[in-house]
Amino acid sequence: MNKSVSLVLGSGGARGLAHIGIIRWLEEHNYHIASISGCSIGALVGGIYAAGKLDQFEEWITSIDSVDMALLLDISWQSSGIFKGDKIINTLIDLIGDIEIDDLAIPYTAVAADVAEEKEVWLNSGRLFDAIRASISLPLFFTPFTIDGVELIDGGVLNPVPIAPTFGDKTDLTLAVNLGGPMEEVVAHTPPVTRDSKLHAKVASYIDKLHNSVKNSINFNIEGYDIANQAFDAMQSTIARQKLAAYPADVTIEIARNACGTLEFDKASDMISLGYQKAQQCFAQQSPHHHIVTK
Repeated sequence: MNKSVSLVLGSGGARGLAHIGIIRWLEEHNYHIASISGCSIGALVGGIYAAGKLDQFEEWITSIDSVDMALLLDISWQSSGIFKGDKIINTLIDLIGDIEIDDLAIPYTAVAADVAEEKEVWLNSGRLFDAIRASISLPLFFTPFTIDGVELIDGGVLNPVPIAPTFGDKTDLTLAVNLGGPMEEVVAHTPPVTRDSKLHAKVASYIDKLHNSVKNSINFNIEGYDIANQAFDAMQSTIARQKLAAYPADVTIEIARNACGTLEFDKASDMISLGYQKAQQCFAQQSPHHHIVTK
C-alpha cells in the first residue's frame, strides 16, 4: 500500500533542482505525494509537479546552459531588484500553461514574505505562476512581486523550509527537504549537458525572440553577487535549523548548501541526480533499525 506524503520543498536557488530527483525517487518507491508546501525554488518545482508537468520542466531545465539563462534575464533598472523575472515566468507559462492553483491535482501552497509586515504569506489560490513569481523574488536579484496590493519577496527570508502549511494534512508522513544542509565535498556525478535535447530547439526559439531586448544582461556579472548570495544562504541555513528543531518533519533530506551556487542552473543534471541519491540514502537509513515516524 502506498504511503501518503506531505512534501515540504525548501528554498536555495539552483540547489532546488534536487527536488526533482527526490520526487522521482518517491514516485519509483510507491510514495504518494498528497500535498506540497514550497518556498522559492521549492514553490516552482512543487507547483509544476502538482500541475502534472514535471517531465516537460525537467527536459527544459536540463537543455539550457548559463548563456541561455542569462538571455532570459530582463533588466528592471529599478533599485528594488536587478531583474524583473517576467521573461523566465512567461517562458515557463509558454512551456507548461497558465494554470490556476485551484485546478491543481493536489493541495499546494507557495510561501512568500511580506517584509513590510514581517510575516509569511501563504499563496494557495489564484494563478500558479503569480504565486511562484512572488515566492522566487530573491532579494537584490528579482524585483518584488505584488499580489492584492502587497509587495512580496522570496519566502526563504522568513521560512526556508515551510512545514506549517502541512500541519492539517492527514498523511502518513511529512518529508521536508532542506537545501541549507552542512557543507560537503562536491563531486560531479553526471557528464556535461549536451545540446541534443529535442526541447533545446524550442528553448532556443524562445531565447532568440528575447535576445535583442536582453542582450546586455549577458554582461551582468553574476559573480558580483557571490557575497550577497553567501550571506543569504547562511541566513537561510540558520533559520532552517531553527524551524526544523521547533517543528521537526518525520523525514528530513538535507542538500549541502555548497552543492552548487544559487544561480548555477546549468548544473541541473547534477542536482537532480544528487536529489535522487540523497532520497535513497535517507530512506535506507530509516530501516530496518530506524523506523519512519508516522502520524
